Amino acid sequence: MSTFEGSYLGATDKISPQAIMECKVCWTPYDPAEGDDMRQIDPGTPFSAPPEDWTCPTCSAPAEQFMVLEDPGAQEMIEANRIKDITARLVDDFSEVYHSKMRDVPLVNKALQVEAVGFRMWQGQILGVLVSPWFMNLILLPDGETWELETGAKEVIGFPSGEYEFLYNTRPQIGGYKACSLFSPMHEFTRQKDATDVARAVMAALFDEANRAETDRSADIRATREQDLAAAEAAEQQAEEPPVPILTDKPTRRAVLTAGLASDTASDGDSTATKETSEPAE
Repeated sequence: MSTFEGSYLGATDKISPQAIMECKVCWTPYDPAEGDDMRQIDPGTPFSAPPEDWTCPTCSAPAEQFMVLEDPGAQEMIEANRIKDITARLVDDFSEVYHSKMRDVPLVNKALQVEAVGFRMWQGQILGVLVSPWFMNLILLPDGETWELETGAKEVIGFPSGEYEFLYNTRPQIGGYKACSLFSPMHEFTRQKDATDVARAVMAALFDEANRAETDRSADIRATREQDLAAAEAAEQQAEEPPVPILTDKPTRRAVLTAGLASDTASDGDSTATKETSEPAE
């Protein structure tokens, strides 16, 4: 079922799965929430999903004779299409960077490709993760406006999981945007799916307040452990079990967000595999 009467030139990809349609011959509605008992169409089936030979249960008019009665999901569809459009331009822009400048650079991972993952609206901006053969970044894009940003300037932006530093940059197709580095380079990923799975996990962890607690409390935990160890040494007491190791560093934001989902094959001594940069190389 690909066309119908009325709005959007009859294109079903312009209506949401919640769209309620109405036969213009007999005014019988098709409500996705109810489906069609006569044709054994289950509740929850959108207008675009029934068989191509489906007809009006009242007058047998073909699906092409139906019009949009109301579409509760129309705004969601408009928003989704807007995000799809701008992220497509983002992917095209960095795909061009890869083919023109990065393809033969040793740091790229040729098992990967440029892909936009998990982009959504957030506080009037478009937020998601951009995966490429040489970096994975959180990206913030404007919605329906143009950002005039000073390339190289920085901004700290707060999320439920903590504070993150974003670097300003500009690209020809998308204009100004803000980027927060997660991985660079990308050699620890062996498949595109591994990288996109981590990207989706990042988007979930970003809004999890428990991650802020893990990060912000690390200094207090370290101080408490140091005091306990000092007291034990002063009393010259022999512990029955080895003491808890002292935390020497706060957990990094990347470690909190990715929660160990990246491949464990990267060498501990490879400083470039864990280096957090704020802007992808081009």
